[in-house]
Amino acid sequence: MTSAKHSVLPPSLVSNLQDVLMNRRSGKNGEESKAEVEVERAAETAVEREKQEEKPIVLVTSGDGIESPGLTALVDVLVRGGRYDVHVCAPETDKSLSGHSLTLKETVSVSSVEINGATAYGVSGTPADCISLALSGSLFPWSKPSLVISGINKGSSYGHQIFYSGSVAGAREALLSGVPSLSISFNWKKDESHESDFKEAANVCLPLINAAIRDIEKGVFPKGCLLNIEVPSCPSKHKGFKITKHSQQRPIPTWQAVTSSRFPAGHFMSNQQSLGIQLAQLGRDASAAGAARRLNAQKKTVEIESVAEHGKPEPERGTVRKHFRLEFVEKEQVDGEENLDFRAVENGFISVTPLELLVQCEPETQTSASEWLAAALVADVVQAS
Repeated sequence: MTSAKHSVLPPSLVSNLQDVLMNRRSGKNGEESKAEVEVERAAETAVEREKQEEKPIVLVTSGDGIESPGLTALVDVLVRGGRYDVHVCAPETDKSLSGHSLTLKETVSVSSVEINGATAYGVSGTPADCISLALSGSLFPWSKPSLVISGINKGSSYGHQIFYSGSVAGAREALLSGVPSLSISFNWKKDESHESDFKEAANVCLPLINAAIRDIEKGVFPKGCLLNIEVPSCPSKHKGFKITKHSQQRPIPTWQAVTSSRFPAGHFMSNQQSLGIQLAQLGRDASAAGAARRLNAQKKTVEIESVAEHGKPEPERGTVRKHFRLEFVEKEQVDGEENLDFRAVENGFISVTPLELLVQCEPETQTSASEWLAAALVADVVQAS
């Protein structure tokens, strides 16, 4: 009997082994597929988490300047909430009544400012400059935040004051660029209000800010207007938010002669003081501008000052300079409408007034102007012939 050199396995065993190998291979492939799925899911989760961690960008400015208590309180409330990525671009100094002015033909300087939890820059320009620069893409890595908030302004910005207000102008500049915006002002009362009131004002406005950003993301926030928000003098005791109409309330501008351009605000000369005194100050630079002497006047004299600023040529001898200071005096309103901005604030409500970019004339005003123009041109042609 010859022995077999190769042992032959039973066909049934071979079949079983083949099944086992196949099962192992399929199991391995399944594990690899499962691992790939888990990696994909982890990546998707990370992306989703990153998206969730991407906070809406809120840009803050103020007419009162970057160090103003109103802006500081607002930024602090926004940062502490942890819901937003807060950026600040505001004037280095007080630009409360700068209106919607922009700086042309001059270089605007920008300096980083330390504000806890926010990226902040102080600008040697107006609030409108700040928003225009911030939205240009030249200063921040983005060019369109979710919301621009201008404030909190010290003093009301309703009625005709919206034309003077730097804070309202900051919000308006954002609207011009297609960015939703809010302007917030606090009805500061002299000898009654305190800087701590700004924190309360910021806190009571926070629900409205949150709602605005929520609806901006949903695409249902009002378009084509900014919201001008006026907080009453006792923020913690407000009676709620009230939609209001823009009033014609106008403070009276008063100009008073002052003893020196360097005296603090509110130091006015009386009429008796301003008559009978004339000072001519001659100086070679700003430090020497205090030299003064009396000059005789013909009849009536007013206080004058002649100052040579540092780096500028001295004025000619005899040059007269007068100094005046502007203040606004609130005028009592008799309009009885309850849904006007100033009336709502007086009654303890937080006034919310939608302001559009374009000031459109009433139909009767348009008609009146059209009739006048036609008549004026006809009269001019007749007179010329």
